[in-house]
Formats: sequence, C-alpha cells, structure tokens
Amino acid sequence: MDQQRPMFGSRAGFIFAAVGSAIGLGNIWRFPAVAYENGGGAFFLPYLFALLTAGIPLLILEFTIGHKYRGSSPLSFARLNKNAEWLGWWQVAISFVIATYYSVIIAWALSYTVFSFKLSWGNDPTNFLLTDYLQVADAGAFGGLVPQILVALAVVWIVTLGVLVAGVKRGIEKATKIMIPLLVFLFLIVVIRALTLEGAMNGLNAFFKPEWSQLTNGKVWIAAYGQIFFSLSIGFAIMITYSSYLPKKSDITNNAFITGFSNSAFELLAGFGVFSALGFMAMQQGVGVDEVVKSGVILAFAVFPQIINEFPFANELFGVLFFGSLVLAGFTSLISIVETFVAGVQEKFNVSRTKSVLIGGGVASLVSLLYATRGGLNFLDTVDYFINNFGVAFAGLVEVILIAWVFKQLDPLKSHADAVSDIRLGAWWKICLSIVTPIVLGYMMFDNIRQNIAGPYEGYPQSFVNTYGWTVAIGAIAVSFIFMFAKRWNTNTLNHSASSSKKEVL
Repeated sequence: MDQQRPMFGSRAGFIFAAVGSAIGLGNIWRFPAVAYENGGGAFFLPYLFALLTAGIPLLILEFTIGHKYRGSSPLSFARLNKNAEWLGWWQVAISFVIATYYSVIIAWALSYTVFSFKLSWGNDPTNFLLTDYLQVADAGAFGGLVPQILVALAVVWIVTLGVLVAGVKRGIEKATKIMIPLLVFLFLIVVIRALTLEGAMNGLNAFFKPEWSQLTNGKVWIAAYGQIFFSLSIGFAIMITYSSYLPKKSDITNNAFITGFSNSAFELLAGFGVFSALGFMAMQQGVGVDEVVKSGVILAFAVFPQIINEFPFANELFGVLFFGSLVLAGFTSLISIVETFVAGVQEKFNVSRTKSVLIGGGVASLVSLLYATRGGLNFLDTVDYFINNFGVAFAGLVEVILIAWVFKQLDPLKSHADAVSDIRLGAWWKICLSIVTPIVLGYMMFDNIRQNIAGPYEGYPQSFVNTYGWTVAIGAIAVSFIFMFAKRWNTNTLNHSASSSKKEVL
C-alpha cells in the first residue's frame, strides 16, 4: 500500500506555508536592487507582466502536479510519466544544495540579531563583517571553522529539523502560521520607522522614478522574469511537495494567485523599507542614493548596520527588528527547502519521517559546515550563482518543455485544476507555459552560458569556479539519475491514484 500522506489542516495553513517558502532572505535585499538597476518605477510593468505570464502559470502548474499525483517531486513526476522521475530528483538535489548554504546565511542573521543589542559591528560594519565575523580567506582556502558562525548554525539546524520532525500539520503549518504574521509585523515596523527618517523620500524617489526608455531594453524584461522565477520558489520541488499535502478539493488556481501576489506585495514592502533607509544614509553622508546602493549580503550585513549606526535614536531596537525579520524569513524558506528531500527520501526508500529528517537534514547540516569556514563566503557566492542559474533556471526550462511538448500533459493538468478551482484556466495558461516561458528561460540560459564562457565568474580562479560552480551544477543532474535507479518504486505506490483517500497521519 502507498504511504498515507500528511495533510495541511486548512487552506490557510497551506497558504502560509507556500507564501513562507516564497518569501525568503533574498526578497528583502534582491528585489529592491534589481528594480532600481532596471528602470526604477518602469520596472514594475515588465515585473507584473512576468508575474502573470510566468510566475503564476508556473505556480499553477506545480500546484496541480503535486495535487493530482499526491507525492514528493520525484514520485509526482514518476506518476506523471515513468521517464520523468529524474527531473523530480534533480529538483530535490538543487534544494539540497541550496539548503546547505541558505542555513548559514540564516546563521549570520541570527548572529547579527544578537550583535544588534550592543551594535557590536562598531563604526566600520564592512570590515567587521569580512574580517572580524566571517574572517574571509582567499578563494579555494578553507581556513578552519569560525566558532561563532558554527554556534549559530547549530541553532538554525536544531530549530529546522525539530519543526520537520513534528510533521506537516503540527510542525510546518504551525510554525509558518506563527512566523509569517510575525515577520510581516516586524518588517512593517522597520518600514514605518525607515519612512520617518530624514532623506527617506529621496530614497523612494530614486527607487520609483521611472526610466521609461529602459522598457525597450531586452535585459530589463529578462531581469523581471528572472526575479519572478527565483522569488517564487519555482523549479526546485517545494511547491510540488507542499501542494501534495492539500485536501482533494482545494482551489489550486486561487491559491496560486494568492501566493504570487502575496510574495510580490512583500517584495514591494521591502523596496519601501530598503530605499527609505538608503535615502537616509545618502543624506547623512552627503552623497547621491546611487552611491550607497548595494545588493546581496553586503547590503544586509554591511550597509544596513551602517544605516542603523546613524539612526538618531533606538538604534539597537531597529537592528533587532531588521535582523530578526531576516531570521524569520530565512526559517520559513529553509523549512520548505528541506521538506523537499525529506519527503523524497521518505517515499522512495519507505522510511519513517523522523529517520528521513535525520538522514536528509543531518547530511545537509554536515555539508553546511563548508560555509562556516573562513573560506565560506567564497564557496557560498560561487555555489549560489551556479545552482540558481544552471540549476533552478535550467530545471524550470526542462520542466516546462517536457510537460508541454514531450509528455503533452498540459491539457490533463488543466482539466484537473479546472475541476477544483473557481477560476478556470484559459488559453493564456497553455500559451505562457508552452511558448512564452520556454523562450524567456531559454534566452536566460543562453545568455548565462555566454557570459560564463567569456570569463570566470566574479574573477575567481577558473579551477575554483570549475570545482565549486560547474561541478555542483552538473553533479545535481548526475545525482538525479543515481537516485532514480537506486531503488524501484513499490508498484502500489507508483500506481496510487489521486482519488485514493487521504488521512492525516502526522
């Protein structure tokens, strides 16, 4: 008999979990920088177009696959077509890689939450981050573990694995129902405080000022699609896994629209907060906003501490709220990422949930020690770039091509979604997935490959990029076939239909 599947206790529980997986650390610092660099206020037009033609259609696709085939990503794809299982394991392998370094970024945020109580980063936050805290070594060097990162990392994994052992309803659903409202509440306080700062309007003007000429630049549209694709947790098994825990009559299409627009609303909120603070910082230094705009970890862990230092009052409180928000955003995403390979291992090898959590999560936590070394920032930067650009994006491209053109499953999936949803899918859904998305993602892949052939990423040594970039991205594909052939599915499990009854077992 097929394993009985856990279930979300309510539609709200699923929405909180899905939105939690989409709202991650990157939403807070990536979207504002991408929007600013690609036309400011004008960027919202291609961004909305990308959301409606790629983001939500892909969410509906993955929600439908999970809901119809009732399994983890590998099992769902195996039920869709016996030759598609490897795609599910590829997505799971991508999630595994992301979990190993994402946990370390949460550990940094946790450390900085503690540092905020005494503003421990001092007057030179960049030097504190790179020299005192991360103790960055040369690319390729390990340099030994950094104790304070190791302690925070241990806390991150204990909390994450504890939530996952508790199960879907008592663990994931309960945790996200607490974390997401608390995240929004804390970040709202951060944004409101930032909006009251002197110079905040200058920052918002820089953020929203439209450069309409940029709309004729193809790279701006590609950037919009890239932002939507990466921010919605599409292409690495999360949404398929979560939707497999939905009750049979859940409204798939409506859930996808709610998840997509909720994620975008939070990204816009992040833009308000980040650029209000950057406007304040620019005024304090007597420079233009463009001179203080950064992206990535430097914005979060170097620029923001500098902004916090310059606050006229309540510096410590603002620091705790900001970095506490990063911790909560990180936890909600990490829990969903780890759940993908926990569910895959549990179903493929027929082990208990606790054993699957300890095996999958345990191995991921050990690998994450690589990024807690003094060379960790270099490893993280390279692995993150390659697994996203040649893992997530490539897996998403292969997914839509196989489903739309090879297995020709768009019509059956559309019928399933329409049967349980108030909003019926029209021709736009099929056109987006069979034509628009493959063209855009295909061009993104071509452009990424072209750029990386031209020279090694970020000027790192080629040997370092080959070992920790290309090897990781290609290795994820190799692992997918190893797991596919490692063990045959139980016949009853593979043939188990979506019409079978589901009972809450966790």
